[in-house]
Amino acid sequence: MPVYRDEAVVLRTHKLGEADRIITLLTRQHGKVRAVAKGVRRTASKFGARLEPFMVVDVQLYLGRSLDIVNQAESIASYGAQITADYGSYTAASAMVETADKLTESEGSLQQYLLLVGALRSLSRREHGSGATLDSYLLRSLSMAGWAPSFHDCARCGAPGPHSAFVAQVGGIVCDNCAPPGSPRLDPATIALLGALLTGDWAYTAAAEPTTQAQATGIVAAYTQWHLGRGLRSLEHVRA
Repeated sequence: MPVYRDEAVVLRTHKLGEADRIITLLTRQHGKVRAVAKGVRRTASKFGARLEPFMVVDVQLYLGRSLDIVNQAESIASYGAQITADYGSYTAASAMVETADKLTESEGSLQQYLLLVGALRSLSRREHGSGATLDSYLLRSLSMAGWAPSFHDCARCGAPGPHSAFVAQVGGIVCDNCAPPGSPRLDPATIALLGALLTGDWAYTAAAEPTTQAQATGIVAAYTQWHLGRGLRSLEHVRA
């Protein structure tokens, strides 16, 4: 039976039978992989704790017809305990791995893998607010998937900005000529914060007013859910 090895982030798990689990992994080289971890729910399992959500592991798998089989798992980074100890970090991480699950397939994306690992590391270390970390991750992951938002020039006609109307369906900020009637208008501070979240300007995001942060978070959530085509269940529980 062919064997392969890769680094991976555990996205989610499902019970299978009495002692097994189906593990969904985002790997560094092989994209998204679904595999069976046999006996992992038994107390004597040698790698059960390593195959929990938010963990980064070095995993060896047997290639299967529909599901691969986990043979070995060694911990690379144990972010799970630090993240789950804080509710805001936990809900943000849950939304991140759900997004990664929806955006990635078997062809793989090294950029998406590295982005997710970096975001989980940041959450575990409390480097920035959990809400800002999530918003930045969502904008960047969508950009890598081909849905980069525009927060300056018109996303429809390219007219030089600044503009104030926001239309998620078009791709971000649009000029007055392209804005449908009733389009929400964003103040300059919110638009600037969205740009900072996209580029990772953490000094600017940390200085933003709470009302500006809240409006930016709402815009990011609307943009994300529109382009994913279905809602992220985890976003309902996110706390900044």
